[in-house]
Amino acid sequence: MILFFLSSGLFLGWSLGANDAANVFGSAVGSRMVRFKQAAIIAGIFVILGAVIQGSGASHTLGKLGAVNAIAGSFTVALSAALTVFWMTRLKVPVSTSQAIVGAIIGWNLYTGNTTDSAALVKITTTWVSGPILGAIFAILLYLLLKLYLKKTKLHLVKRDAYLRTALLIVGAFGSYSLGANNIANVMGVFVPAIPLPAIDFGLFSLTGAQQLFFIGGVAIAIGIFTYSKKVMETVGNSLMPLSGETAMIVVLAHSLVLFVFSSQGLSNFVQSIGLPAIPLVPVSSSQAIVGAIIGLGLFKGGRNIKYGVLRGITLGWITTPLIAGILSFFALFFVNNVFMLEVQESHAISMPIQKINKVVSEHLMSIDSIADFKHVIIESNNITELEADKLISLTEEKLETNIVRNFLPSIAILFIGIISFLFYFIINKQKFKRLQKLFNKKEKQVNILEEKICLLEQDQKNETVKFVDELKFKNKELMDMAISIIQKNDFLIKLKKQVMQFKVSLQDGNKVGLKEFNQLTLQINQNLSIDKDREIFHLQAEQLNFEFYHRLMQRFPNLTPNEKRLCTLLKLNLSSKEIASLLNITPKSVEMNRYRLRKKMNVNKDEKLTEIIREL
Repeated sequence: MILFFLSSGLFLGWSLGANDAANVFGSAVGSRMVRFKQAAIIAGIFVILGAVIQGSGASHTLGKLGAVNAIAGSFTVALSAALTVFWMTRLKVPVSTSQAIVGAIIGWNLYTGNTTDSAALVKITTTWVSGPILGAIFAILLYLLLKLYLKKTKLHLVKRDAYLRTALLIVGAFGSYSLGANNIANVMGVFVPAIPLPAIDFGLFSLTGAQQLFFIGGVAIAIGIFTYSKKVMETVGNSLMPLSGETAMIVVLAHSLVLFVFSSQGLSNFVQSIGLPAIPLVPVSSSQAIVGAIIGLGLFKGGRNIKYGVLRGITLGWITTPLIAGILSFFALFFVNNVFMLEVQESHAISMPIQKINKVVSEHLMSIDSIADFKHVIIESNNITELEADKLISLTEEKLETNIVRNFLPSIAILFIGIISFLFYFIINKQKFKRLQKLFNKKEKQVNILEEKICLLEQDQKNETVKFVDELKFKNKELMDMAISIIQKNDFLIKLKKQVMQFKVSLQDGNKVGLKEFNQLTLQINQNLSIDKDREIFHLQAEQLNFEFYHRLMQRFPNLTPNEKRLCTLLKLNLSSKEIASLLNITPKSVEMNRYRLRKKMNVNKDEKLTEIIREL
């Protein structure tokens, strides 16, 4: 019966494992840096350890909000929270398990007439705001520390990748531990008052009743991780903001620190010992913590990559989740209490005797052999008379007899109806399942074909890119060869012109025929120097090969003249002022003047090199 009533909590734990585990290992698995099996094993082990070792702190605060002391009430509250999470996830509305269970407990308080502890409620709701803020602060600080570390160490890319993989595993283990420690209260917290299990001593260590429930809940979370979280892990990470490997590690670590802070009794005691207010030990939403870390990191980087539409959807989910869970819990409790006649709250007069007897049974179970021994132990344990012991046993027996009728048979009826409904649904939809399976197989084949085509296209694109780079290098080499040829030709013509001028001086004897031939030769040389076809071809090819450079140049400096653009191209080719003067058929002094004007137009400082700025365009 206990296992049956625990099924709603196990369902809630399974849902938490299937979804929230993606916050811990989603980025690592999605980027193929960590294998899913490896992530699932580490997450499952550390979730259980965190739940058993450190889960009591957050559970205690949740118990103050509303102590659900009847097992049917605990079942209904957990089921209401689980259904809220399940259906809102189906509707693709972001949800928080912590907020769902808080809303369901408040619904139980309203139905049973119990007062909601305002101090506990304020503690919990405050963390719904402080949790994301703290996650953002942790993320920014960790990002700055990582940036400083990478700047100092200057790791090689191969080592950096290896270190990152190891760090993701360590951070994931810590995150899983924190998830179990903080969120196990959402899964099993409502069952602790209603199921007082006896402690188990293993010699080296012992498990209290609450820890046994936390262990069962931790196993349910681990099963959720193994069975359903793979698809979520493979798609998580970039929905709110694109993350690199380093930023994903920072976000997960920041989220894990938030969960750890709000579940660590030792840290809370330490903070209180130094005169600061104690840290509230409350279940914090894993999704809220990781969203806060991502938003904080995004805002620190300028906020350009944040998808604010997704953020609005998440905020809406946080607001509506506790309201829906509370309303569903209220009506579900009414249905269970009035239709199945199950007690969703133990009255004080009945619950106290049962708690006393449960305590006696847990402490003296091995020494009780008969009803007389049982009665004797009750008298000694509670220091009461024999008559009072008889009344206590009678009151408890009356309650137990009622529970046999009210609890056992309706629960079996629920289980039977559930099985019949499932079988009926399965038979009706058997053909539909087959069609969906065929469609899935067909789509899977199509996806495989598309992936093969994409691989081929990527390989072709890679080959084309290599070919284009080789052609570009060859064209640039031809361009440089042409520039050198033009410069050599220009130098030769200038030398020839000087020789002709010397020849002119020698023709001072009045030889008119020689002087006429000299003037014609001089005219031809000047024409070759001013309208060189090779020079025009060179400039044309330079513009074609550096089209993107010209485009970027005009975007940043639209007021440049054509001659200034040509000068920029020649500077990009790393030509000296003398070589540029020869190509443009001007003096080196004119080149220096043009460079000075270009520096002024481009606002280049004296301590900056013009050629380096042009090459960076």
